Amino acid sequence: MPTPAPPLNRFERRRAETRKALIRAARELLAESGDTSASIQSIAERADVGFGSFYNHFESKTELFDAAVADALDEFGQAIDERLQGVVDDPAELVAAGFRLTTRMADSHPELMRILRHRGLRHIHSELGVAQRALRDLEHGMATGRFADAEPLSALSATGGVLMSLVELRFAHPYLDGEEAASNMAEMTLRMLGVPSDEAREVARRPLPAVGDR
Repeated sequence: MPTPAPPLNRFERRRAETRKALIRAARELLAESGDTSASIQSIAERADVGFGSFYNHFESKTELFDAAVADALDEFGQAIDERLQGVVDDPAELVAAGFRLTTRMADSHPELMRILRHRGLRHIHSELGVAQRALRDLEHGMATGRFADAEPLSALSATGGVLMSLVELRFAHPYLDGEEAASNMAEMTLRMLGVPSDEAREVARRPLPAVGDR
């Protein structure tokens, strides 16, 4: 059994809180417009930390915004995993349910999904967060014969591209039926991955696991 990490002292707690505040401020800016031109001074003011504190944690704005995107994508991936992992075994159903939960999160986690809208596409192949979770499910589907054999990173690009289009659609047309759009795009994605048409349509519309089913 691993030894628990020692508790943080006061200095370490304050340092961790400052880093979180800076990342939170950067996430707010990314969600608002995707613009990263804000000055370090304005970011520090938004985070309610001293200007000099910025350089105790990040060498540049680029490093901060990269950390903010990584933080958001990891939160997104964890939210999907917590709902599906250990509950859904079928790789095709995992993909479809992920699409449908994503469109719901536009309402339940709007800041998070706006970051995904503005920055998600360029992080499809990130080694952190949701990209690696998606790659895991795709590779499992290919290994078990559920999906057609394909180059995994190409499959990730195609699947991730459709998912990012769904996010954009959800914000660009907020009065569109998001559930139906997600099911339709999930169905098309499953067909692209090699699932027969009739089955893809059925899988894309299965009831989602209830919260707490794990």
